[in-house]
Amino acid sequence: MAAPSPGYSITLRVETAVGQTSTSDLVAAAAATGAAITALDVVESTPRTVMIDVSADTRDVAHADEVAAALGELDGVEVHKVSDRTFLLHLGGKLESAPKVPLRNRDDLSRAYTPGVARVCTAIAENKADARRLTIKRNTVAVVTDGTAVLGLGDIGPEAAMPVMEGKAVLFKQFAGVDAWPVALDTKDTEEIISICKAIAPAYGGINLEDISAPRCFEIEARLRAELDIPVFHDDQHGTGIVTLAALKNALKVVGRKLEDQRIVVSGVGAAGNAIIRLLQVAGATNIIACGRDGAIGPKSTVDTEHKVWLQQNTNPEGFDGTLKEAVVGSDVFIGVSAPNVLDGSDIQAMNKDALVFAMANPDPEIDPAEALKHAAVVATGRSDYPNQINNVLAFPGIFRGLLDAEATDIDENIMVAAADAIASCIPAEELHPGYVVPSVFDPDVAKKVAEAVAAVSS
Repeated sequence: MAAPSPGYSITLRVETAVGQTSTSDLVAAAAATGAAITALDVVESTPRTVMIDVSADTRDVAHADEVAAALGELDGVEVHKVSDRTFLLHLGGKLESAPKVPLRNRDDLSRAYTPGVARVCTAIAENKADARRLTIKRNTVAVVTDGTAVLGLGDIGPEAAMPVMEGKAVLFKQFAGVDAWPVALDTKDTEEIISICKAIAPAYGGINLEDISAPRCFEIEARLRAELDIPVFHDDQHGTGIVTLAALKNALKVVGRKLEDQRIVVSGVGAAGNAIIRLLQVAGATNIIACGRDGAIGPKSTVDTEHKVWLQQNTNPEGFDGTLKEAVVGSDVFIGVSAPNVLDGSDIQAMNKDALVFAMANPDPEIDPAEALKHAAVVATGRSDYPNQINNVLAFPGIFRGLLDAEATDIDENIMVAAADAIASCIPAEELHPGYVVPSVFDPDVAKKVAEAVAAVSS
């Protein structure tokens, strides 16, 4: 059963008779359903009744309804309202624009706008490079999506993708001081997306491609990198790859092994899986088996896309031909970016001693982490309610901070390896242990170290 999550946090406004057990009865009834009580706030009281806001984390919408029903069944209790705290946080969106300069009088207006602004326009017209110095371009990133691969929800469209894009922009600002803005495109046409990104590029110092389905995302990114003079970064690919590499470097330190000696099985050959494999190879991995829905990609596989052809030609040196479950037998590392519950405890037991398991499918990983821990030395997931969360927010804010600071025009895999090394270095060697190979996303050193490393390699 899934654990209660802040993603399904609710507040119930209840009215109950005044008494010594008023609050304890509410807490007991909610807790009996499996909810996690996070706050009790008295809103209003009279000589006979008290109005209380009961906040709790629940498992899902049905569980929230169950909690409300349980409180409503108590004698003398009336549930007036149930508020979904996640939806409340999103009301009106999560972003706003704000001026950086004062507009107090006519003089300020004359400099910020006409007539003074014309002089700045003329300077940029004479030297377009000045746009980085004299406009928001120097600190602004476009977060571009077509809404075709949003989280685990799939193709839900650009409007429905906006809450994720807004959240991404908030993370850029919160963790690295980068101004980012959602650009949700109502088209799935590869050429049109490329054309639009090229057309808006003058306003931005970088483009973060987000939640665009494979294999189109590969061509879009490659073309834009070749045709633009600002860095283009597909976070679903490379952000995941960078943090995975950082976590793997630290996990290997825990078990005392080297990357080049590992037999690695990767489940999932979409955007994230492809990028992880390429980056691991740049970092020194030599024996990777990529597994899709039909099993391992090898010499006998039928491949139908360019990136799968690359995998066929550049992975699986053993020529292994079999299922995912067969592939993990005798392997050292399992990395999953695929689907829930594709492995069980017996599969992890069949891996080599001190196996490393990164089961990153969201919200449900490839194997129950508790089951994996019975046999693996280190387990990581993509979830915030388990140790060792592989979270892209460890990468992209600092990466773009560094790229913008260096006025970079491109990004390559050497920069990505440097970013992974910086993330890994945020945990001192003496603090590493099986439950702590990935730093916290709230560690202020992460974005700073990543930005410095990226700027140094980009310069």
